[in-house]
Amino acid sequence: MRRASGSAEIDAPAAKVFAFLVDPVNLPRWMGGVVSAEPLTDGPVGVGSTARVVRELMGQRITADVRLTEINPGTHVSLTTSSSGMRLDATLDIAPLDERRSHVTFGMEIEAENVFMKAVEPMVAQVAEGDIGASLARLQKELSTA
Repeated sequence: MRRASGSAEIDAPAAKVFAFLVDPVNLPRWMGGVVSAEPLTDGPVGVGSTARVVRELMGQRITADVRLTEINPGTHVSLTTSSSGMRLDATLDIAPLDERRSHVTFGMEIEAENVFMKAVEPMVAQVAEGDIGASLARLQKELSTA
């Protein structure tokens, strides 16, 4: 298993950041490589909600279902997905800095699910590490308050 993480200050209140991050429709607006995200679960977003996500990764277009595994309202979101022999668990932690700014930590655990994918696990983790910083920069741009 490989880990990657990053954090950033976001010029938006924590409640706004959380609401944006928990809604899977917003994934293409901030997460690196995500082309589209379509909710598969009706009703409000909660633990167990799923979305079909299309992502470009290392020159390949990959479609995978992403499932929300944990929510602590306002502060934490965890999700998981598995595709092409790789499992990804991601966490997003949001902490208010003041009334208008938040601190977001974005972490991923990447694990090959079979012996054939073990060889590419480090490469996928390296790409993920780069994507985290770029994703947080897009999140900042998307949510910055004027």
